[in-house]
Amino acid sequence: MARKILKKVEQTENVLDAARRRFAELYRRFDRVVVSFSGGKDSTVCLNLALEAAHEAKRLPLDVMFWDEEAIPPETIEYMERVRLREDVRLQWICAEIKHRNACSREEPYWICWDSDKQDLWCRPLPPDVIQTFPGFYKGAAMPHVAHRAYPAQGGTLAMIRGIRAGESIHRHRSVSSRRDENWITNCVEGYAYQCSPIYDWSTADVWTAPQELGWDYNRAYDTMGLAGISPHNQRCCPPYGEEPMRALWTYAVCWPQLWHKMVKRVPGAAAGGRYCGGELYGQDLQCPAGLTWREWTFSQLELYPALYKRIIAGNVAALLQQHAKKTKRPLTEIEPDPMTGLCWKALATMVNRGDLKGRRMASLTTQSAWSKDQFAEVLEEGRDDCRY
Repeated sequence: MARKILKKVEQTENVLDAARRRFAELYRRFDRVVVSFSGGKDSTVCLNLALEAAHEAKRLPLDVMFWDEEAIPPETIEYMERVRLREDVRLQWICAEIKHRNACSREEPYWICWDSDKQDLWCRPLPPDVIQTFPGFYKGAAMPHVAHRAYPAQGGTLAMIRGIRAGESIHRHRSVSSRRDENWITNCVEGYAYQCSPIYDWSTADVWTAPQELGWDYNRAYDTMGLAGISPHNQRCCPPYGEEPMRALWTYAVCWPQLWHKMVKRVPGAAAGGRYCGGELYGQDLQCPAGLTWREWTFSQLELYPALYKRIIAGNVAALLQQHAKKTKRPLTEIEPDPMTGLCWKALATMVNRGDLKGRRMASLTTQSAWSKDQFAEVLEEGRDDCRY
């Protein structure tokens, strides 16, 4: 059964008060509270609001977990060192061999941070006093699958705070819009860990305003990006090789040329991604080649992938076609999204071109179809109201 996507509801409570209420609730309900801290603007808000709540609950120092992803701005490292020196923070600085998406290359669609087999290509030396592994971790793990294991189950229930905001993407909006109550706390993982998004309803303007108005420290990498003319909405401090972040890949070449020089050697395809990420080569404003239909091009692009990744992407395409067949008997059109499923052959070709190994394009199409159906229902209702008999 498809998940229902709930509509937004206006609230009288402002987002700062709502977030403070949620953080206080976490300290009442959970044995341990940990902030997953990237050094970015969203996790900066989470860090400071969690510190407020921890002080009120008399549960200092605050546990903070930082996954160092190797290819990060130098200002992020400086910011993290300042956080580590705080007496009210207990920081775990983790430099582990985690797997990340690399949308710059079809041949090597993943890369591993701090890969022990590629130490000569690392973007920077290993920092001092860091954690490289822990029980339950394995090389090539995805961070969301193992992050909670850095805090063993024996310590009781665990709330893992993330700076996830619904306004950042359809995927993130979907993650907090399928439940009416406690939509910011996910289901339990391995019997004790919960992922929590207490600032999910904040806007980009909110997360920029709070540090300035409340006097919080922040990552100076944002100042560097601002001086380079990058708009606040497009400023990111995470490794930019995935499908969504790579649109900002070029900013590293502009802002941190020395780091960029190492990044293009570290991750296959990064140089091409930085130059062409805004164009057709990487799925932006895609045009179907002459002599092919969108349907034909969808399947011809699958042949460009190695066998393992071809099988994953083909499985995602098959799943979408199956969903479409369950909802409607209409055949897919070339370029017009179906009102029931949001699907057309152009959408599938774009998904294959970008290499949607995580299935995020599937989620966005499902959300789009839910929105289309709501709009269609509203039009029908307006038509009934306008009828005069």
